[in-house]
Amino acid sequence: MLQYFKWAQRGMMEAVDLYYALRPQPVPDQASLDRCKIVSHRGEHDNRRVLENTFAAFDPLIEHRVWGLECDVRWTKDLVPVVFHDADLQRLMGRKQHLQALTAAQLRKDFPEIPFLEELLQRYEGKVHYMVELKEELYPRPDYQSQVLEALFASLQPKQDFHFISLRPELFKHVSFVPSDALLNVAEANVAEMSEHALVEALGGVTGHFLLLNQQVHLNHIQRGQSLGTGFIKSKACLFRELNREVEWIFSNHALKLQRIIDQASARN
Repeated sequence: MLQYFKWAQRGMMEAVDLYYALRPQPVPDQASLDRCKIVSHRGEHDNRRVLENTFAAFDPLIEHRVWGLECDVRWTKDLVPVVFHDADLQRLMGRKQHLQALTAAQLRKDFPEIPFLEELLQRYEGKVHYMVELKEELYPRPDYQSQVLEALFASLQPKQDFHFISLRPELFKHVSFVPSDALLNVAEANVAEMSEHALVEALGGVTGHFLLLNQQVHLNHIQRGQSLGTGFIKSKACLFRELNREVEWIFSNHALKLQRIIDQASARN
């Protein structure tokens, strides 16, 4: 039943994407094109030749001047933060094992393509903006883990160099070393709840599906000095739609394609 629901949901989202892809949009003005902040969702990947959340997925973003990357952070058994989306290794690595059951040394030996967060931050510092998603999982030593994160991000400036994002706002307590406006809620169907929380807690804004984050939601946040990020954009028409309504961050699984569209539109102006 759950799998059927996922298929139905995916089909509905594809239909929405197609609808907006076929609706022509005016080319944004040059100022909007210049301000465009494309965020690559887990890098440029197909999970066959190139796996998500790996250097192979992220390196092309730097070459093509994509503004930002979104990555996921989880913890090993010995509390080393690593860049990985799922709680277990089955989907991407084919092993029925939880990531938190492995030490950092074991993970590096068996799955060397999974980056440590420290490596990621050092590799791209000053070259890209980090949208770092905190995943829901156990924090067995929360004070220590918070200190680890604080040390890793010490050379970076919140908001300027990175934001923390999450589907679970309660996880932001683990990154209390950054100001609240460097935090972004990720909304699913619960847009009203996540939007209200972001406003009350003076966060930096909220991200979510472009259809659900409508103009009223956008206005509510703009009036409070906050911003929106929308995803997952994959067509020129939808990209131009979001830029024309002054969405701050454009999340996409097709970041290189969108960056080429921006570059071509700028060249014609």
